[in-house]
Amino acid sequence: MNDYMEERAMELANHIIETGATVRETAKVFGISKSTVHKDVCERLRRINPSLFRQVRVVLDKNKAERHLRGGQATHIKYRGIG
Repeated sequence: MNDYMEERAMELANHIIETGATVRETAKVFGISKSTVHKDVCERLRRINPSLFRQVRVVLDKNKAERHLRGGQATHIKYRGIG
């Protein structure tokens, strides 16, 4: 793996941990795809830095557990004006 990918994986992980951002939000900030973010922080990071991977996993698991709430809120906002 080249150094650029390792550095990017570490940078993405630090952003997620510091901000609590979702994969989608992180992808938007860094201008890359959600798939790339996910692969970097779930696969590459596990090999590069297992302790940082565990910290990111906590945030990602929390975001996954809350995603149904964010989806419901988005639907509520979308249809709020209709009635």
